[in-house]
Amino acid sequence: MRERRPPRLVVKVLGFSFAVIALVLAAVFVALTWQARERLTRAIVDTLEAGQQRLADLERDRRREQLVRVETLAENPTLKAAVDTWQYEHAAGGPADQLRRTIAVELDKLQARLGVPALSVTDIDGRILASAGPNAGDWPVGSPVGIRTAATPEPVESIVDRGGHVYLATRVPLALGPDVIGQFLLATPLDEAFADALARAAGTDVAVLIAGRVVALSASAPDRAAIEGVRLPVTGTVVIGGEEFVVRRLSAAGDARIYAVASVTAAIRDASAEAAGVLVVVGLGALGLAAMGSLWLARTVSAPIDGLTRTMARMARDRDLAPVGRPDGASREVDALARTFDGLRQALAAAEAESKATYVGVIGSLAAALDARDPYTAGHSERVAALSVATGARLGLDAAALETLRLGALLHDIGKIGVPDAILRKPGTLTDAEFEQIKRHPTLGARILRPLPFLADHLAIVELHHEQPDGGGYPHGLRHDQVPLPARIVHVADAFDAMTTARAHRPGRPVAEAMAELRRGAGRLFDAAVVEAFEAIAPVVPARPAAAAASLVAFRDPVRGSTREQAG
Repeated sequence: MRERRPPRLVVKVLGFSFAVIALVLAAVFVALTWQARERLTRAIVDTLEAGQQRLADLERDRRREQLVRVETLAENPTLKAAVDTWQYEHAAGGPADQLRRTIAVELDKLQARLGVPALSVTDIDGRILASAGPNAGDWPVGSPVGIRTAATPEPVESIVDRGGHVYLATRVPLALGPDVIGQFLLATPLDEAFADALARAAGTDVAVLIAGRVVALSASAPDRAAIEGVRLPVTGTVVIGGEEFVVRRLSAAGDARIYAVASVTAAIRDASAEAAGVLVVVGLGALGLAAMGSLWLARTVSAPIDGLTRTMARMARDRDLAPVGRPDGASREVDALARTFDGLRQALAAAEAESKATYVGVIGSLAAALDARDPYTAGHSERVAALSVATGARLGLDAAALETLRLGALLHDIGKIGVPDAILRKPGTLTDAEFEQIKRHPTLGARILRPLPFLADHLAIVELHHEQPDGGGYPHGLRHDQVPLPARIVHVADAFDAMTTARAHRPGRPVAEAMAELRRGAGRLFDAAVVEAFEAIAPVVPARPAAAAASLVAFRDPVRGSTREQAG
């Protein structure tokens, strides 16, 4: 069974502090909510009632303006003359279609100017002579409007059901002198658009009811069934669907009632959410202060141990065996633990240094053994390593990268262990088949070193030090920056040492000739930046251009030219 680990001291102190502060904040929140609810409710009710009063005033003004507008429209002389003439012609049995068209044209002009949903004109019997507007289809010519022409000249509002839609119809008689010749109607549909328009004007929800039945609601108003199940007062508060609402009647016409409704419960909920947000901010600040105090309280005991533990973990992760630090005197036990850890660190550092010296010595021995196979290449790996490190330093590599470069250069030809002596020490030009054997040595060297984890950083140098910027190198034909910089550095140093070292079939070339070939091949055979850095650290010898040009021919063709010195 897995042993249960006890909690840390810091965790226990923080947990206790957090729990206490959370309970205090919860109690404060409940008390504030209980104390402020009644005051908040009263303030919200007053605010909503004031908004609804403004809406009622706006609606009253709108209705008054509409009545004045209808009265003004009904005084249109052309319209009245056409209706009067139509009545006379119709009673006499004469043609009246042209007069009806005149009435329709005049209505279209009025509707286009006003933009109202529907305008209609009726005869003295209440039958429609002409209609105009987007909703004119609900007011067809010849249909009765269901109301008789009033004998009084004042406008009258009525609720009319037309085409499945409920309208608030404002009508005024068309009078010619003392005689009433018809009536003029302006109809507004009591629908969702009407309710939304009123709601936007006042910032509160609107409900339209006819004989207690809801016919229109604004977008966020309560549910229809919930409203219809409640008797709405002229003004006051009422519970609808489990929530408290402030209600005010805006207008009434016949059985139609238009109400403004606003949820007190929702407003209180929003206000409480804002207060809760403030409390959360205050609570988080309090918790932060509690955390700081708790951490300070536990620091004298836990901090030294935590610091020592983190240091040891970093040492194990980064293999960094730097001194842990002197005991700080926090306690006798912690000082003893620090001294013990420091002794362990010293032992590990000594073992690490011994291991590193051992494998570096092995690398040097391998390089020396490889160079010893051919007396003409003795010391080649060490010279390439020295030239590579100097070039890398010129290019700004740090100490760790230079050490990796040095060891990789020492091992760059380790794969030649697998190349037969008959090929490796052949004094003449290699055949194509023999050169293919030579070209295997970078891949073979990487394969030899890959099982050794501590040489992982050196594999790219061993495997890629014969790649060229133009892609003509081997073993993979990589180009330019596809080849790591250390491998590009070793490639230049390797070629230089191969050209300046005496071989069985030729003497070593002067430094100037070798540098000339490096410059000519820069950007194509060799990395241009590396060649430039190499030239800055190479020995300076007067150049002999003619000899250098002649030797470049052999260097350019890695298969049929001086292949052995390039493979070096």
